[in-house]
Amino acid sequence: MPEPLIIGTRASTLALCQAHMIKEELEAALPDLEVRLKKIKTTGDKITDVPLAKVGGKGLFVKEIEEALFRGEIGMAVHSMKDVPTAFPEGLHLAAITRREDPRDIVISRNGKPLLDLKRGARIGTSSLRRQSQIKHLRPDFEIIPLRGNLDTRIKKLAKEGLDAVVLAAAGIRRLGWEDRITEYLEPDICLPAIGQGALGLECRVSDGLVNPMLARFNHPVTSRCVRAERALLKRLEGGCQVPIAAHAQILDEERLVLEGLVASVDGARVIRDGAAGDPEQPEQVGLELAERLLAQGAGEILREIYQS
Repeated sequence: MPEPLIIGTRASTLALCQAHMIKEELEAALPDLEVRLKKIKTTGDKITDVPLAKVGGKGLFVKEIEEALFRGEIGMAVHSMKDVPTAFPEGLHLAAITRREDPRDIVISRNGKPLLDLKRGARIGTSSLRRQSQIKHLRPDFEIIPLRGNLDTRIKKLAKEGLDAVVLAAAGIRRLGWEDRITEYLEPDICLPAIGQGALGLECRVSDGLVNPMLARFNHPVTSRCVRAERALLKRLEGGCQVPIAAHAQILDEERLVLEGLVASVDGARVIRDGAAGDPEQPEQVGLELAERLLAQGAGEILREIYQS
């Protein structure tokens, strides 16, 4: 019998659900393997009264988990890919990127109305500058209310704080089986998703000869290439997960990777959006090409203003 495999995870309802998904699949494939979960509180979990964009730094939801990997307290970690920085500490890496869930954002409104049909001055709750900037671009009259907390906490604030709607990621709602709460799915032309949204990243030590082969089964080649293109764009723009940068890649006809990307000012007044396409076997090249196009159109200036403020 091998030693138990300890999976490091955040303690939120969604994070535990996602970790359990991986645990169950590992146990089904490897009946002799004992798998346990270890809950780890990250910086992003500890700071709940300040918008993440104001906290600053990268890896707010992964740093403490990576430290546990280094100490050997856990053998692997399950992350939401949109939380994972583009650079890894030496000795750690992503062993797999899982098949993507629905990458779109969704709206849950108090009166069942779609986002753009809400009254003037409607109060919209979101935890993301990316969502805020795109929503304000479409409806400058909306009041954006910063939300923190787990998914269930944010949904409860819809009534508790008198919000007209909240905007969240579809993937988390679907994984928790809460689809009946969804008022509307926001198509990418309305709200372009976060980099990596809907996919999970499985992180472990590069040198771990036992865990790496176990996790290889979870890697979904199409999702992996798409997410790599999105992350290459993010890395070139030097953005973090809380900056208003968005991207979504798809592979069409198995021969063309198409990537859309966006950089916006926080107030939504300026939105730079473009696309690029290329070889699915060279996803990073497509991401870099699109990043350069966005920079040429003024994306760098927008990002500098955001970082300075």
